[in-house]
Amino acid sequence: MRDLSLYVPGDSVLHRTRAGVKLLVLLALSVLTIWLHTPWQIAAVGVVVLVGYGVAGFPLALVWRQVRPMLWVLLFIGGFQVWAAGWSRAAVVVGTVLVLVLAAALVTLTTRTTAMADAVVTACGPLRRLGVDPDRVGLMLALGMRSVPVVVGAAYDVRDAQRARGVVFAPQAYTVALVVRSLRMATALGDALVARGLDD
Repeated sequence: MRDLSLYVPGDSVLHRTRAGVKLLVLLALSVLTIWLHTPWQIAAVGVVVLVGYGVAGFPLALVWRQVRPMLWVLLFIGGFQVWAAGWSRAAVVVGTVLVLVLAAALVTLTTRTTAMADAVVTACGPLRRLGVDPDRVGLMLALGMRSVPVVVGAAYDVRDAQRARGVVFAPQAYTVALVVRSLRMATALGDALVARGLDD
């Protein structure tokens, strides 16, 4: 059985920091990247994020696991930027995406989903006057975060099933099987929510 959880238990400073504080820092970092225009500036912020992984007690292998799934996307983005704007701009764009992905992953790895949902519910409290239900927003966040590892797990299961049948490379069949399984899980989740009175 694969471990599909995002949170990695620990007792580091980052693990003990409140979820709301970490989300605010992540938001500030996202805004900061707008004013970073050189590869050296992006590299400096990247070093800070990597130090955060060290403070949390995470090995480099875990850092690599956050980056590996998006390598082809980064290569495509980088190649396009080199062609359109040159090497410097490509380094900034790719570096910015990497930094933000690693920073967001660091938050999820050191924060329980429930704590993050509670922080969002608290932050959305003032929006009740505008007709926004903070509890539903928190529920949507929790379901979205939980859905990511579940779908990844389904992707692994589909791949293993194909290999067991001797299928080495069949992207169309793989995609169809994954979509069908994901839709079934989404339907089951929807039925469960309706059964609990969350259909309105």
